[in-house]
Amino acid sequence: MHGTDMHKGAAPGFVGGTLDRVDHIRTNPAMLAEAFANPAARLLMLDGLEPVEADGHLVLEPLAAEALVEDHVLLGIDMQERPIFARLVAGLGPNLVPTPRSRAIADLVSAEEVALYGTARSLVHWHARHRFCSVCGAETEPAKAGWARKCSDCAAEHFPRTDPVAIMLAEHRGRVLLGRQHSWPPGRYSALAGFIEPGETIEEAVARELYEEAGVRVHDVRYVMSQPWPFPSSLMIACICAAEDDALTLDPTEIEDAFWCDAEGVRAALAGEPDAPFLAPPPMAVAWHLLDRWLAAVVPALVPSGASA
Repeated sequence: MHGTDMHKGAAPGFVGGTLDRVDHIRTNPAMLAEAFANPAARLLMLDGLEPVEADGHLVLEPLAAEALVEDHVLLGIDMQERPIFARLVAGLGPNLVPTPRSRAIADLVSAEEVALYGTARSLVHWHARHRFCSVCGAETEPAKAGWARKCSDCAAEHFPRTDPVAIMLAEHRGRVLLGRQHSWPPGRYSALAGFIEPGETIEEAVARELYEEAGVRVHDVRYVMSQPWPFPSSLMIACICAAEDDALTLDPTEIEDAFWCDAEGVRAALAGEPDAPFLAPPPMAVAWHLLDRWLAAVVPALVPSGASA
């Protein structure tokens, strides 16, 4: 038995961005105007919030002659020294969840371009949802090359938010805890997750969420990796921790079911075997990679000394 290597070395979706975010240009109106007027500048095309792809790449077009810099966000400067912009729009609706089209982009373009799309989607969505000041209620306007909004009345500044989410595997005697939400496809199980609340550390959020959702007490929380998740804008913080016991008390409002799965079951699920005990999350999700990392670590420990894996 061995860990899966189907995506060895790969990263979750939306990871791997290479843009220089050029903060010195964002905050300098003259340099921003120069970047916007650069003949090499490109506009990342979006269909609302959906990606636009052709021939294995995101579609980038020259800026229109009548385009205004204040209607755009400067995403950064790419490896070809081109300023990359996205157009700001209003009235997008909630669009809080990934769509089949936005999920599929991870299989159509490079990781670098998936990360570019994720950044643009998060920022464009944030602007559409924050057109009014949370301090006084007046209208806000884009500022700092689209990386802030400023109130037209009280001058309060507002910045794009990122919501931290703890996603975690509780481990107990060679097994990990997996759960499923009510809305997921039949058979789909994944790591448990929840938003980190004000005043919490990552470790405290991991312990609280596992106890609230599954009644499991944990300790020894270890950070594994992270993933930006632009639906609308979260940072998934993946951890593994040790459970004190395997007794479960589920919160039915949060999860539909949960069970402890051993390494062989995880291996079969990640490999997509038809008789696997659960349907694994897709490789673009950090949960897939969290399970893969756990499997790679636990499998050698299960092989007797002197035996071959």
